[in-house]
Amino acid sequence: MTGRKTNPSLLAGALALAAAIPGAAISAQSSGDAEALRAALDDEYKAEATYAAVIAAFGEVRPFINIIEAERRHAASVRAEMDRLGLSYDAANPYLGKLAAPASVLEACKQGVAAEVENIALYDRLLPTIGDPQVRDTLTRLQWASRERHLPAFKRCVERGGSMGRGPGGSRGRQGTN
Repeated sequence: MTGRKTNPSLLAGALALAAAIPGAAISAQSSGDAEALRAALDDEYKAEATYAAVIAAFGEVRPFINIIEAERRHAASVRAEMDRLGLSYDAANPYLGKLAAPASVLEACKQGVAAEVENIALYDRLLPTIGDPQVRDTLTRLQWASRERHLPAFKRCVERGGSMGRGPGGSRGRQGTN
């Protein structure tokens, strides 16, 4: 200890000022949250664009038609958090129409497995940097969906040689993906 005394009135005044300025008290914390949200949104946009390319090349094949909708919902969840925190972002997906589909549905499913594994690892890296409980909850739910829904769907597609069926109908009905 250096022997300095903290002036309680000065400290109270500084805390009151920080509380009066929106965002001042959490600016250091929110910068980590902002970076995590930007990385998450970028990843969700890439996934949506990749799956859109697969659908454009091979038609409405599962699991892509289900998971693309989930990726859109995920991006919307991330954007909602960014809106809440007053962060800017690209409202339109900058990757749509710019990514090419693999040569086959089987290859697309293999890439889907790899992409979901990378997505789960991304959230493993991001989650410890997050201070805001609502941001943490949102990204934790997105990671859960990747781990528990998307990854198993792509693995099943690979196991079946890339044949998962077409469209939401049929005897199996829609596969639930989040």
